[in-house]
Amino acid sequence: MSDFHKQAFIEEALELLSELENSLIELEKKPDDKDIIAKVFRALHTVKGSSGMFGCDDITLFTHDIETVYHFIRNGELALSKEIIDLTLEAKDQIRLMLKNTDNAQFNDSVQTERLLSSFRNIVKDFNTDVKKTAGYAQKPSSVISSEKKSEKLYYIIFEPEEGIFLSGANPVLLIAELKELGSMAIRTDIEKIPSFEKLNPEKCYLKWEIILRTGKGIDAIKDVFIFIEDQCAIEITEIDTIGISVGNIELSEFQTYALKQKETYAGCIGAYLKEIKNKKSAAAGKKQGDAAHEQDSSSSIRVSSDKLDQLVNLVGELVTLQARLSQTAQSSQDVNIHAISEEVERITWSLRDSALNIRMLTIGSTFSKFNRLVRDLSKELGKEVELTTEGAETELDKTVIEKLNDPLVHIIRNSIDHGIESPEERLKAGKPAKGKVHLSASHSGGNVLIKISDDGAGLNKNAILEKARTMGIVQPGMEMSDSEIFSLIFGAGFSTARTVTNVSGRGVGMDVVRRAVESIRGTIEVQSREGAGATITLKLPLTLAIIDGLLVQIGDDYYVLPLSSVEECIELTKADIEKNHGRNIIDIRGELVPFISLRERFEIFSEHPEIEQIVIAGIKGMRVGFAVDKVVGQHQTVLKTLGKMYRNVEGISGATILGNGTVALILDIQKITEKEEALENK
Repeated sequence: MSDFHKQAFIEEALELLSELENSLIELEKKPDDKDIIAKVFRALHTVKGSSGMFGCDDITLFTHDIETVYHFIRNGELALSKEIIDLTLEAKDQIRLMLKNTDNAQFNDSVQTERLLSSFRNIVKDFNTDVKKTAGYAQKPSSVISSEKKSEKLYYIIFEPEEGIFLSGANPVLLIAELKELGSMAIRTDIEKIPSFEKLNPEKCYLKWEIILRTGKGIDAIKDVFIFIEDQCAIEITEIDTIGISVGNIELSEFQTYALKQKETYAGCIGAYLKEIKNKKSAAAGKKQGDAAHEQDSSSSIRVSSDKLDQLVNLVGELVTLQARLSQTAQSSQDVNIHAISEEVERITWSLRDSALNIRMLTIGSTFSKFNRLVRDLSKELGKEVELTTEGAETELDKTVIEKLNDPLVHIIRNSIDHGIESPEERLKAGKPAKGKVHLSASHSGGNVLIKISDDGAGLNKNAILEKARTMGIVQPGMEMSDSEIFSLIFGAGFSTARTVTNVSGRGVGMDVVRRAVESIRGTIEVQSREGAGATITLKLPLTLAIIDGLLVQIGDDYYVLPLSSVEECIELTKADIEKNHGRNIIDIRGELVPFISLRERFEIFSEHPEIEQIVIAGIKGMRVGFAVDKVVGQHQTVLKTLGKMYRNVEGISGATILGNGTVALILDIQKITEKEEALENK
């Protein structure tokens, strides 16, 4: 099996395990939901079957025993319990570990594997089932076998794999062997499509199988065998009893011998009945297949490496820069044709940019669903009852932003449950329900996405935060601070108001990690809290990290870009305005005094001031702050370029971009610049 196909198998298996985890947590809330039980069983069955086809026999054998338990649960013969769900979640983690170590010959976690297998086998034993000691396969009680025999049916199956099925690592023989486990079977191999030796390609499959299967498992069990390769083969399953053929006493071995003597296909042996039924159904089936094919074509998708997507976006970014150069050249030209070409290239480039960025957009629901397990396990560890609810799962974000969002959300949710949500006893005393709630929501806001994490716990204690900050020397005695400024202190390095350190939190590391991670993707954090009623942490994140809309400004001979999503308006600053305010960096805007920062002074640019400067007013943390520049050039489509290692930690600069004339413009982190100025003023 090629590395490509093996990696594809691992990725698909990991996706199945994520679905399995979500289904198990959902099943814990609705233990009688047959649809969810069926989803769990099918996920386990698919992982087992695909692992066998790709040579991961350890996963196949391990999953088989778990699947056996859920087979009984699906049939209503075994009651689902919390113990079974706990064990299955542990088993899911173990399968994930085994998948990630398929190439690691030294990986050996036999102790955990055997512990879990023993637990599942004991469940089967308690169900009065004899376990085969050699392979770990469970047999059903005689009463169940007797019941199944009475309901056995005969099925005619045509199985025709695509010629290239071997290239994906699939082995049809293993599927037929698995089919045989469902009951007694007669099989005929059709070799008519095998070409002459000169034209034979050993990497292609030319075979087709006709199978007569007697089983009491039902048609769903047959479909489950082929579930992993259903898009790589043609499968036709017909229940023979339903077409008026009396075959209840037929011996399949005799049937097979008869078919070989007559040199007939099984369809021919079954006779004209099957042919007649097929003719009657052909029109309806043809229409149905046509509709299904149309539906499949319209919703078809391909799996593409994220590295290839990143490369595409980078190339589109280069094209945007090149288009800007073309536009600038066209403006200085009198040639009408160049103007027309420039406008057409600009239109196509913008469409290509939007398409490329949309390809990288993912719904945040997949990230939200991961936290169900986190909340479940933390609640159990801390002895609390917590329910996770979500909203806006369909909200889309760039995959790069989503990837960097996982760790911050984990830390915030852990703190919400550990510090925010009270114990059931404390909540009841406070007149609250015993079960606490953590709510995750996502929504679009202009060019940003707002992620809110709310809880209905005790909220933040302002006095405790201030006391701790003064003890650490972060806040000087007598300094007045707003609620938002006090709450923002929890994001300081090493800051924690916890009296005890637990496995979950208390070391003052988590929230500092959150702040740095969010700021690294040009996001902001805002905290709101009401003591006794809970807290809400809002993350304001950019839709994408690749290309942003910016406001291009000039100071002396240098160019800078401010994020357009934060800009509210631009006003003039004259020397008369400066004299009126006695040199203080404050401007009166329609009766409101707004502080501003002189970027010329901030960056120590000593060229002569222009007669009239411009102030860019931006909204930062709920406040209006101005940034004085020499000239506002205008809106600019900004392709982000990361700075080199020497400049990576320069405060106030988040990246750079290349202008149409080849000049480099720095992209400003206006929130960092504001925080730096505040810190200097407070000294």
